[in-house]
Amino acid sequence: MVTLPAKRIGRPVGAHTAVPVTVRGDLQTPVTGTVGDIAPLRIVRVTTPDERLLFRELVGRHHYLGHAVPFGGHLRYLVSASRPQPQVVACAQFSSAAWRMASRDAWIGWDDATRVRQLPRVVNNSRFLILPWVRVQNLASTILSQLACRLRADWRTAYGATPVLLETLIDPARFDGASYRAANWIVVGTTTGRGRNDRAPRRTPRVPKRVLIYPLVRDAAQQLRGH
Repeated sequence: MVTLPAKRIGRPVGAHTAVPVTVRGDLQTPVTGTVGDIAPLRIVRVTTPDERLLFRELVGRHHYLGHAVPFGGHLRYLVSASRPQPQVVACAQFSSAAWRMASRDAWIGWDDATRVRQLPRVVNNSRFLILPWVRVQNLASTILSQLACRLRADWRTAYGATPVLLETLIDPARFDGASYRAANWIVVGTTTGRGRNDRAPRRTPRVPKRVLIYPLVRDAAQQLRGH
């Protein structure tokens, strides 16, 4: 028999955390040009306390959704340019998939029981930020492509499940999703505005978002259906 310690009280999912304000998050000298001008890109998984603070500050100060405690498992990345000098140009976060999304679920074609069993193999791109002083042609789509190649191994190492599908939500009032489409993500529909977990009706409906997916393997839908 094993006696477990008392459950630790942590911050609830979705809670907004204190955001540091330092010179590292202030507006920097503009970075312009093409991806080739700043290459090679360096993508670092956030693991150290200092990296976590930097990620929290950059996302908290410059992403329109701010920094919040992610749902379930999550991985965070800092993306840096090498030229003309080493500096962070982007941040990305991946977290556990939404419990239910009608358009995604219709694309996969699974039933509820299969969805419960296979959902750990779907990962949500819950934050993606190109820093506001960075204006580099094709940077966003290049980063998305490189992250897609890397995420399978990183997620498997961290959580023991190998993703076969990525998903994300785009606010169409703010973004058109061109960078995702340029990286071969697929638009499959819109949300109903009930929120990511869809367990119970909300008093104040969310604004419907555009749903995009990225199959990490050719037979992603078949694998998620258990075929």
